[in-house]
Amino acid sequence: MTTIGSALRSGNWLTAARIRSYSWLLLAFTAAAVAGWIALSDRLIDRNGKPIGTDFSNVYAAGVLTLHGKAGDAYDPPLQHAMEKAVFDGRDVPFFGWHYPPFFFAIAAVTALLPYAGGLALWVVSSLLAYLAVMRAILPRSETLLVAAAFPAVFVNIGHGQNAFFTAALLGGALLMMERGKPWIAGVLIGLLAYKPQFGVLIPIALLASGRWPTIAAAGLTVAALIAISFAVLGTDVWHAFFQSMTFTQTVVLEQGGTGWEKIQSVFSAARHWGADVRTAYALQTLLALSLAGGLAWLWQSEAAFDLKASALASASLLATPYVLDYDLVVLAVAIIFFVRHGLADGFRDYELSVLAAAWIVPLLSRSVAGLTTIPLGLIVLMGLFTLTLRRALADRASEIDGHARVAQA
Repeated sequence: MTTIGSALRSGNWLTAARIRSYSWLLLAFTAAAVAGWIALSDRLIDRNGKPIGTDFSNVYAAGVLTLHGKAGDAYDPPLQHAMEKAVFDGRDVPFFGWHYPPFFFAIAAVTALLPYAGGLALWVVSSLLAYLAVMRAILPRSETLLVAAAFPAVFVNIGHGQNAFFTAALLGGALLMMERGKPWIAGVLIGLLAYKPQFGVLIPIALLASGRWPTIAAAGLTVAALIAISFAVLGTDVWHAFFQSMTFTQTVVLEQGGTGWEKIQSVFSAARHWGADVRTAYALQTLLALSLAGGLAWLWQSEAAFDLKASALASASLLATPYVLDYDLVVLAVAIIFFVRHGLADGFRDYELSVLAAAWIVPLLSRSVAGLTTIPLGLIVLMGLFTLTLRRALADRASEIDGHARVAQA
C-alpha cells in the first residue's frame, strides 16, 4: 500500500511510454468499436434499434424541418419525432429531442443538405478536427494529437453524434485568444457558445473578475447578432416555440431523469439518483455553483498563471450546470491540457499527475459506475480537479512569496 500511495503521490507511474501506449490502445478500441457498430447496422439503424449517431438524428431532422420552412416544429416532440422517423423511411426510431436556441438551426440545416450519412460525417469530422486543432494550438507537442484523439470522451461523443467537440473547440479557442491578446476574437467565440447556454453560466464571472471588457462586449454583440439574424430569417414564432419547449426540457429531460441519471454528471443528477426531491437537488446545485463562482472570481482577479485560470474555468463550467452529459466531458480536455501545460513548464506537485490521469480516463467509466453503484465518478473527479487547480494556484503563490522573502533577506 505504501508503494502504491507513493506512486500516486509522485505520479511517477505515468511515464511518457505508458501515456503513448494507453492512448494507442484506446484509439484502436474506439476505431474498432465505431467501425463494428456501423458494419453491424441495418441501413444506419444499429442493433438496438437506434440511428447511427443517435442524438444527431434530432439535429438532422431539425435541419430538414428548417429547409422546409417549419423550423418551429422541431420544438414540438410529436412533430420532431415524426420527422426523425421520416428520415429513416418511416422506421420506428426512438425520439431524440431538439433543445437548442433557434440560431443553431443554421448548423442543422447545413447537415440536412446532404444525405443522413453524409451529414453525420460532416458533423463529426468537422467538429473533431476543430477540437484537435485547438488542443494542438494550446499545447504544441508531438503527442498532443494522439492523447487528445484517444481521450475517452471523444469515443462517447462520436457514439452519440453529439456536439461536444464544438463546445470544447469554442471554449478552448476563446481561452487561447485571451492569452494571445486577441480579446475580440475570444469574445466572438464565447458568444457562439450560446448554443449551449448552460455552459456559459460562470464565464461572465471570470471575465468580470479580470476586467476583460472588450471580450465581454464582443460576446454580447455576437449573441445579439445571432438572435437578430434568427429573428430576421426564421421569424418570431420560432422563439416562442423555443421558450415553450423549455418546460418540457426542464421537467421531463432533467428533473424526471428522462435522459438517465447515470448519464448526467452533475450534483443535481447525483442527488436525484440518491432519492432527493427536486428542490433539494436544485439547492445543492446552487450551493455548488456559488462556491465555484467564488473560487473563480478569486482566481481570475489574482496573479495566478493563466493556465490555471483557464483550467479552472473549463472544469467549473461543467460543474455549474445541472445538465451535463458524459459526452460533454470532451470539455474536460480543455481543463486537462491547460493544467498539463502549466505542469510541464513549472513542474507537477503531489497527486497532480494522478488526478489528471483520473480525469482523462473517467469518461470511459462514469456512466457504467453510476449505473451499477450510483457513485457519480465523473462528478467526483471534476470536483477533485477544480479543487486541485485552486490548490496549485495557492501553492504557486506561496512559493513566489517565499522566493521574494529569501531574495530580500539575501
